Amino acid sequence: MKKVFLSLAAAAFCVATVQAQVTKSTVEGIMNFAQVETTVACTGAIKPTSVAGIKKMGFASIINLRVATETGADIDAEAAAAKDAGINFIHIPFAGASPDPAVADRFLETIQTAGNQPAFIHCATGNRAAVLWMIKRVLVDKWTTEKATEEATQLGLTNAPLKKFALDYIEAHKK
Repeated sequence: MKKVFLSLAAAAFCVATVQAQVTKSTVEGIMNFAQVETTVACTGAIKPTSVAGIKKMGFASIINLRVATETGADIDAEAAAAKDAGINFIHIPFAGASPDPAVADRFLETIQTAGNQPAFIHCATGNRAAVLWMIKRVLVDKWTTEKATEEATQLGLTNAPLKKFALDYIEAHKK
């Protein structure tokens, strides 16, 4: 059964590459899987048992944005699974209720570090992953705010306060 899910994910990966847009898939052990091109996947919660499959999908790193005290977050088990699978694991705790610009700074540094892309970015629902990717799109990739917001919405951004955080962060950091 796992091979079927990985094949579906691999097919979605190829479709995303050709269309260069957000592709959503159902992958066992991963909530709200959305992938952009071959560069990134932004998802909700994952199970440590899905980490080996993430590596097989071709991702170089997992960036976990969950706070360790969140219900269902098992940072240590996920980190151990990543080590066993041979995939980079980066934990950047991002509290959605009180977003910290320093977290966005660290994310931007991490996502641009050689060896971390393609990146698999996740939180609990996908909101925090989408908002940080939105910030990256505008400040690093030089997308318009409108285009990046549209993509973030497709990735799962539904939280108005997080969207406002991203827009404020972008405005404060535009060059």
